[in-house]
Amino acid sequence: MGKLKTLLFLLMATMLVLAACGEDKNNAAGDNEYGLVKKGKLTYAASGVYKPFNFEENGELTGFDMEIGAAIAEKMGLEPNPVTNPFETILQGLVANKYDAIIGSMAYTKERAKQAAFTEPYYYSGGMIWVAKDNNDIKSPEDLKGKKIGVVSQSTYEEPAKTLSDDIQYYASDVVALQDLTIENRLDAVITADIVGFEAIDNGFAIKEVGNPLWVEQPSIAVKKDNEKLRDAIDKALQEIIDDGTYDEISKKWFDRNLLDIDLEDAELLE
Repeated sequence: MGKLKTLLFLLMATMLVLAACGEDKNNAAGDNEYGLVKKGKLTYAASGVYKPFNFEENGELTGFDMEIGAAIAEKMGLEPNPVTNPFETILQGLVANKYDAIIGSMAYTKERAKQAAFTEPYYYSGGMIWVAKDNNDIKSPEDLKGKKIGVVSQSTYEEPAKTLSDDIQYYASDVVALQDLTIENRLDAVITADIVGFEAIDNGFAIKEVGNPLWVEQPSIAVKKDNEKLRDAIDKALQEIIDDGTYDEISKKWFDRNLLDIDLEDAELLE
């Protein structure tokens, strides 16, 4: 009789453990409805070298992109978890499930949309030609023929640069490229975002813009192509921070203006 009681006790204990395990698995699946790489956290990537959008300061990631990502995560009830990845392989990292999203000033293009799903734009910027302040030879895109142009590898500026010159110098950071404009015989021009160039001038770079932006880009948040549920949730959170004024506050903190306030009527959108 004693042996029977022991056997029944062990059987009931085993069933309780199995039931608990099943419940944990169900809860884990429910709590991680977006298929996050880390439960309870929104892990988003940026290069970390694109000041003032995403960069490291005192050992921490900061910038416009980082604060937008944190605000979106908060609206979703998640903890923000920003990470860095070189821009030239950032899409590959997303596909490999290293992080949930790219919030790193990646402009939407039809080619990139083959590998990822994109939200609505979270800001607009223009692709612009920059030269040294004392350079009076380059006054239009046509003047770049045969000149050495600096661009960030795998950026949206790479292909347009190739149509203007055969001499392209690749960089991992726009800041380094713009610095090289001021070094004799290093570069003739750089093509990057208007915002980045104007920020560099504010920080003492002896550079200037050439003409008007070549096109208008639509930086958006990228997630894995098959994770439309996460994309839609981020879109909803983005709209919420726009509606409640959080976006405007972050944008004006970094740029003294709202980066979504732009007249797109006559703009040539990069696709």
